[in-house]
Amino acid sequence: MALTMAALAAAFQALEQTRRRGEMVAVLGRLLASADMQEIARVVYLCQGRLRPPFEPLEFGLQATLMSRALAEATGCPLEEVQARYQRLGDLGTVAGELLPPVGAGLRVLEVYDRLYAIAALSGSGAQGGKVARLAELLRQLSALEGRYTLRIVQGQLRLGVGDATILDALAASAGDPGLRALLERCYNLGSDLGLAAQLLREQGAEGLRRFSVCPGRPVRPALAQRLTSPEEVLRRIGRCQVEPKYDGFRLQVHRLGDTVRLFSRSLEDVSGQFPEVAQAVPRQLQAREAILEGEAVGYLPETGEFLPFQVTSQRRRKHNIAAMQETIPLRLFVFDLLYADGEAYLECPLSVRREALERCLRATEGETLCLSPALVTADAARFQEFFDEMVAEGLEGVVAKRLDSPYTAGARSYNWIKLKRGYRAELADTVDCVLVGYLLGRGQRARFGIGSLLGAVYNPERDRFETVAKIGSGLSDEGWRRMKEALDAVAVPHRPARVESVLVPDVWCEPRYVVAVQADEITRSPQHTAGRDGSATGYALRFPRVVGWIREDKRPEDATTVGEILDLFRLRRHETTRPEPPLPVE
Repeated sequence: MALTMAALAAAFQALEQTRRRGEMVAVLGRLLASADMQEIARVVYLCQGRLRPPFEPLEFGLQATLMSRALAEATGCPLEEVQARYQRLGDLGTVAGELLPPVGAGLRVLEVYDRLYAIAALSGSGAQGGKVARLAELLRQLSALEGRYTLRIVQGQLRLGVGDATILDALAASAGDPGLRALLERCYNLGSDLGLAAQLLREQGAEGLRRFSVCPGRPVRPALAQRLTSPEEVLRRIGRCQVEPKYDGFRLQVHRLGDTVRLFSRSLEDVSGQFPEVAQAVPRQLQAREAILEGEAVGYLPETGEFLPFQVTSQRRRKHNIAAMQETIPLRLFVFDLLYADGEAYLECPLSVRREALERCLRATEGETLCLSPALVTADAARFQEFFDEMVAEGLEGVVAKRLDSPYTAGARSYNWIKLKRGYRAELADTVDCVLVGYLLGRGQRARFGIGSLLGAVYNPERDRFETVAKIGSGLSDEGWRRMKEALDAVAVPHRPARVESVLVPDVWCEPRYVVAVQADEITRSPQHTAGRDGSATGYALRFPRVVGWIREDKRPEDATTVGEILDLFRLRRHETTRPEPPLPVE
């Protein structure tokens, strides 16, 4: 029996009304189990508040004013009244819940999905007017509850408190086998598409998930590194290793399929049009006709070759005036890994094999856009330190050491890769990526901005929650505070988001969407923050935190620093042992 939009909306309401993750998994599991073969992928996307996976650039392109107009047309309520209610309630979905009738026309989920897709895909002359008309037509057939969540999806603010990790748990539960969770996560890590993982599970079962492999055009979720404080510690843990520079730029995944080249950011966004010199260099420099590469794009001064800081390189992330900015801030992509080439997947191969294959594939001559990232293979701490010092002298952040026999661990943070940055031995010189979950109103001079400090959180992947770690009151200019308030007000919510755990109550809560780099002097224990509390009275907090740069548009909230990393940094500062893992002998 086809799943109705009313049933989907009822499940969304149940999710919104609970903060217990176990209940969320149960509700989602029942919902997904009720979806048939045709519906399952689309239902998963709707649970994510989207229509397609994140690497497919399909957006509704409707501002709140146009959505208000559609709701006014659908209900016959004057536009001024709709806007006044929106101003008061802060959520168009709630406004729809007040204005639409209690019972709708009984539309199926597939029908609503297809009509939403048609609205998002509409383009060309008169597209906005057409989108408003089609949205109004759809809303006329929806109930108050259905309309609430439909408008939130269009607005990009579903607010269910459900992350990808919870959906993966629910998919396993829907199949009645929690043991499938690992296979589902593997499929998601290799294809970055939860809807596809759900479809494979439903159509082919566990065997289909096992067979799934990487292919150009679908980004692989990036492997991530742990931290240590010295070459000696690194070598004690992983032995003889490959040491590479750590660049402070944009991590890019390059996909080539014949003459088609696509570039993906670490947040899985298609950024092909933003870095044309990289896309143009791939057919010229890459021998493989089909390939997936990873590298770091860094701005440089053409006159000297000197690397530019991230705050300068980040100006290349834009949708307009790309050609002019390309001339002002040229880029080089330092390629450090090969995941796929001409029909062969390399993820399970040892790093040493991947490096050899990369060197065969890439024509990296001097002056070209694609460069092979330098690499030192060593078991000698003194040579390691010398290489580290050389990289820092060139203006880089430090180095990344990689275990020679390690596979590429897609979507995971492990000690196969270990980053070592300048300043680890003094104050907390490494930045922490915090998710902004609220702000407090300003006092004194800040009163004129309406914002005085930010509430920052880190991610707990085991619990799929954001736990607070800092109240941040410095690092932004006057104009920066104004822009930050504007950005956060666009995602403000009337109550604490379901995925946020906080003792502090800010004046304005925000959906966990934006990530900022935060510098701090150290990490301390604090009863005011929830990061790492685990049932105790005190969590962990950043001391004297300040924002560095601006919002990291290349990072998703789930890409923020994890609670585990905060605990490791706390131990590193006190020269304690990190979380146990059997060390390998130095060769």
